[in-house]
Amino acid sequence: MKKILFVLITLVTLNINAQHTISGTFSPAEDFTWLIAYRLKEGTQVYVADSKIDKGSFSLTIPENKEPGTYRIVYAVPQEEYNFDIIYNGKEDIVFNFNVDNGASFKKSEENIVLNTYLSELASTEKEIIDFYNSNDRLNKSKFNKITAKLTAVQKNYEEKSKGLMAHNFITSNKPYIPTQLETVQDYVAHKKENYFNALDFSNSVLKSSNFLTDKSTNYVFSALPLKEVTKGEKEQIIIENVKTLDKYVDTTAANFKFQLYNNLWNYAVAYGYNDVSDYIYNATLKDLAVKTENIEIKAAIEAHNRLRLGEIAPEITWKSDKIAKKLSTLEGATNYVLIFWSSTCGHCLKELPALHKELKDKSGIKVVAVGLEDGTDTWDTAIAKLTAFEHAISLGKWDSTYAALYDIHATPTYYVLDKDKKIIAKPEDDKAVVEFLDKIY
Repeated sequence: MKKILFVLITLVTLNINAQHTISGTFSPAEDFTWLIAYRLKEGTQVYVADSKIDKGSFSLTIPENKEPGTYRIVYAVPQEEYNFDIIYNGKEDIVFNFNVDNGASFKKSEENIVLNTYLSELASTEKEIIDFYNSNDRLNKSKFNKITAKLTAVQKNYEEKSKGLMAHNFITSNKPYIPTQLETVQDYVAHKKENYFNALDFSNSVLKSSNFLTDKSTNYVFSALPLKEVTKGEKEQIIIENVKTLDKYVDTTAANFKFQLYNNLWNYAVAYGYNDVSDYIYNATLKDLAVKTENIEIKAAIEAHNRLRLGEIAPEITWKSDKIAKKLSTLEGATNYVLIFWSSTCGHCLKELPALHKELKDKSGIKVVAVGLEDGTDTWDTAIAKLTAFEHAISLGKWDSTYAALYDIHATPTYYVLDKDKKIIAKPEDDKAVVEFLDKIY
């Protein structure tokens, strides 16, 4: 009996020892209530655990069967914006303090302390090179050689220090271009671009199960640009060439990884307003990858964005008025057109549309097309009788209707402002924003 009891105690002890925690603080404390930990995998992420943040403090126990890897800590919504990544090796507890201004600082975790200290020292030393080129001393070979020797030492030191750690994968793959002799800033920038992918290993499973390769690739695509001033069009063409260079390095990687990478590039291009770049990424690569990886919803969202972005001609809408067939594309007699997607059963709509009707009914240069997303015509007929200055179309099926899908409508009312050629020029949030926008024009 004693032997059995001893065995049970030993097993419990082993299980306890196999579990580790991630703990720490968030500040300011009142801004944080909950966090979730995910383990990143190639092209996706998997839920691990979650914890309440109580007065700024938390402690999260990692289940013993969870594999080592890069873990994403999500602390607010939207999740894709409010998060940061850490290394969990399955052998150590992790303690950090997170501040909204400075991010995470690690108090306990050899993996994360080594990696973050390396990145900080590397960035500081690379800045010395930039400062050197911006100084009046930029022809001083001795000074330049000291900086590059320091950069070499930082890289070598942390490659040695990180042996046996997961961090070693990131540090060795992050090795920067280091000149062997003094060169002009133009040559330095050109050589930095030429050698950018030398250390990156796109076959490394640790790196692929993190954001490292995606971040490095994105940095290359959008930052490897010439020093001279170029037009936006010229810049977009250079970025597209950078994407083509990247293609060669990721060609043999798995589809899920490539989808995540190119989707990230597409989002960056959209954020910068680089339409030629985003269109190239989507048409050349992302569209086929979305189908291959069954990311159909993302494909649909991208296509909706493309047809509804500013500068695009608004998709066709047809309706009948007094039994006469009408089309948005052939509607005439106005300098601007306002499209409203609404519903006669929507409380906000029944407040905003009459207010907008009052504001716009006497403005001769503006025509309004109100598209009712409806389940039936009874309440719609009653509502439109009070909005006689608007053109009215109906789309039966409400959220599943033709125009709800075509215009990617997820809330009513939704507004679009068009120019005389029916190109989308604004997407105001409410009726007041519509009036404010139009007042700037008239």
